Amino acid sequence: MPDSTNPAPHLARIVSEASALQHALRLGPTDRASVLATRINDAQQLAGTALRLFLTLGAQASPPSPADLLLLHQVAQIARAAQEAAAELAAALARSVENQRRADTTSGRVVLIGPTPQQFIASAADLLDHIPALCHAMSRDRQ
Repeated sequence: MPDSTNPAPHLARIVSEASALQHALRLGPTDRASVLATRINDAQQLAGTALRLFLTLGAQASPPSPADLLLLHQVAQIARAAQEAAAELAAALARSVENQRRADTTSGRVVLIGPTPQQFIASAADLLDHIPALCHAMSRDRQ
């Protein structure tokens, strides 16, 4: 079990998971609802990992120093980015299902309004791009 006072192993895991998810979104197939649901779950697990790190670090920082508060803020930003990525993926899933439903029930031309599922997926991947940078900044700040 990694030392809970040292966030480096946790940050390395977060970077690895965020990079793998971002890679899967950019290069992998995302045209099936089950694949999108899996990616949503992955993003939520990533957010959970960041929140558990936040809780661990927050419990150790009593009273928190300015450096502790900066670290907690950065971990909270990571959790937020992962949760927002999950929300974007959920929007892609909902839009994909809605588009399919419209296509199946309409005998004429289907008019799609709003962002496409791929645009939501690209937005989620962009959000995940920020996580490794935040983790590297945290590691740099702690040294």
